[in-house]
Amino acid sequence: MLEKPKLFLTLKEFWLSMLFLFALLLVRLFFLHQAYVEFKEKPFFYTSVDVLQAYEKWTNDRYYTILKVYSPTLDINFFSRTRVRADDLSSSLRLKLFPHKDMKFSDYLGTSFIFSQINEVETPNKIVKNTLLLEIEKQHDSLMISSFYKAIFFATPLDRELRKQVSSLGISHLIALSGYHLAILSGVLFFIIRLFYRPLQQKFFPYRFDVYDIGFIVLTLLAWYVWFVGSPPSLIRSYIMMLLGWILLVLGMELLSFTFLATIIMLLLVIFPKLLLSLAFWFSVMGVFYIFLLLQYFSHFNKYIITLLISFGIFILMLPIVHMVFPVVNPLQLSSPFLSLGFSIFYPASMGLHILGLGGMFDDLLLKLFVLKIKDYNFILTPIYGTVYILLTLLSIYSKYIFYLLFFVAFSFSVWLFIGF
Repeated sequence: MLEKPKLFLTLKEFWLSMLFLFALLLVRLFFLHQAYVEFKEKPFFYTSVDVLQAYEKWTNDRYYTILKVYSPTLDINFFSRTRVRADDLSSSLRLKLFPHKDMKFSDYLGTSFIFSQINEVETPNKIVKNTLLLEIEKQHDSLMISSFYKAIFFATPLDRELRKQVSSLGISHLIALSGYHLAILSGVLFFIIRLFYRPLQQKFFPYRFDVYDIGFIVLTLLAWYVWFVGSPPSLIRSYIMMLLGWILLVLGMELLSFTFLATIIMLLLVIFPKLLLSLAFWFSVMGVFYIFLLLQYFSHFNKYIITLLISFGIFILMLPIVHMVFPVVNPLQLSSPFLSLGFSIFYPASMGLHILGLGGMFDDLLLKLFVLKIKDYNFILTPIYGTVYILLTLLSIYSKYIFYLLFFVAFSFSVWLFIGF
């Protein structure tokens, strides 16, 4: 059996390409630094922002509405606060910003706090999207449930209490629209379109390869969907990765390789340099890395066993990585791999039920899940152990025995982490 051609013929080609992309990244960071200097030196800016989150907070008997917003014009995410009630705001605001000179470059690239003044509560111009959001609300009696569905369908902010609960359950990755959701949608769309396209293709143009044609149609529909929900960075990253993967597939090149993953990461950083400080990005990178690692050593199993291995394997392998940053330990998190498996069926099914006006079918079950409460505690993995674990992760590419050691370490860590309960 002929092997698929590799993306790079030699290791030298790979490292030269990485060096070139790194140089491009430095150029991008230079221009971003120039924009940062200009931004913080000006006394104020006027900009329109999209409200990502808005919740009220009380301090010394005084309330503030904390805002997390994104400015498309300035291409920055930041927090701010206002005395305007959250219920009196909309998803679009016109702000007057007051940059402070102590702002660091890392704050500019990441998510900082900027004082602001609301000049105007704008009327959102996304009429179709707002109509669909209202339609979802009509199908549910619980604001928590409607918040959940609006988040997984249209990338809207979660209700604050619900956000805490999904974090406790360890299923935040299922709520925030990402490559996982795009993969599910692409599979469903491919299946549906092929039912109609295949007979036409066989009758009128049998010389065409339907996988390529349907793949192009699916990617076009997904591009529209990413734009329609507001182009959240997580979806843009995932879509670009999916698009480049499809191009390599069409070219008949090797897809599941770590050189391909490294190239995609560098390309994304060149296009979106602010991802350097995005935890969500690096967690998604590690998730994909572990998928590739599991497929490298277990691809000889049938697809059902591989599905189980990936679902449970990623959960176990990611635990040490997660606990380098997030301390909360809750036994409800053990349900995460089971919920992830079920979500691949639940997601398209619930979308279809909402289209039919039957979106409330799972409400009772979801409410029971979202009100589960159990005692948790905090644990952070020290930098030394975290560094050793990451080193083992990288060395696992080259040796299955090191990979088995890595998995044993991760599994032992997970048992130790939850045994206290």
